[in-house]
Amino acid sequence: MFKALILGAAAGGGLPQWNCGCENCNLARDGKIPASTQSSLAVTTDGVRWVILNASPDIRAQLAANPALHPRSLRDTPIAGVLLTNGDIDHVAGLLSLREQQPFTLYATGEIHGVLADNPLMQAVDPARVPRVAIALNQPVPLLPGLTATLFAVPGKVPLYLEGETVQTDLEGEQTTGVHLEAEGRNIFYIPGCAAVTDRLAARLRGADMVFFDGTLWRDDEMITMGLSQKTGRRMGHISMSGSDGSIAALRDLGIGRKIYVHMNNSNPVLRPDASERAEAESAGWTIGQDGMEITA
Repeated sequence: MFKALILGAAAGGGLPQWNCGCENCNLARDGKIPASTQSSLAVTTDGVRWVILNASPDIRAQLAANPALHPRSLRDTPIAGVLLTNGDIDHVAGLLSLREQQPFTLYATGEIHGVLADNPLMQAVDPARVPRVAIALNQPVPLLPGLTATLFAVPGKVPLYLEGETVQTDLEGEQTTGVHLEAEGRNIFYIPGCAAVTDRLAARLRGADMVFFDGTLWRDDEMITMGLSQKTGRRMGHISMSGSDGSIAALRDLGIGRKIYVHMNNSNPVLRPDASERAEAESAGWTIGQDGMEITA
């Protein structure tokens, strides 16, 4: 049976974010709403071997918080592999916490492997122990017995640290990908970063059994109106949840079995259980992901 474990449901910075005094962060510090670590998902087909989708900076705490991922002997891990959907810091920095000479396989597109190879710090994750497997877009690759993954391009942008003076936020290539997981005839999608739902993406997701999707912001100008940033969600490469061009509307009529939001920014009102925005999302059939949530398909 396919099982997914949400290791981290928040976007970069987590909830609470260390330097943020917004309403959500203060509520999380006071224990009035659940805190969340940065975005990551673990998947398995047998409950013994797992693959981690994106290695967040919080991975050490995430592994400690989930007994299924604890060592079973003196030096051991149930983690068979790590798959990256892009090169964002909140998705790759956790690799440095996995540098303890423990074998696993690192999967990513060729472009993302190139980004990592250009960073001398990442050589601490010894390639002799951690083989790099480049995944071509739209080509299924076996991750575990009975589980295959296909990476596909979704609209997005290059990581922040690679931005130049001009930033294109609707690039479709190897820099920003979604993951199509197939297990026992079930179709599961993991898309933690996406700037827009194109017709091609909508057709791909139609009839899916389960979709984990980018829930960064409720509204595109959310961080601007709150005084937290001068960037819109689209400028950051993330579609909003609400509005006529948001993900709730875009995925409403696709016949998806279960829809779960992940990668939510600390500013997003859906993180408050009593918020009207959360009620609206849930009434549209969405689950708001939380750390430690287990989902089977």
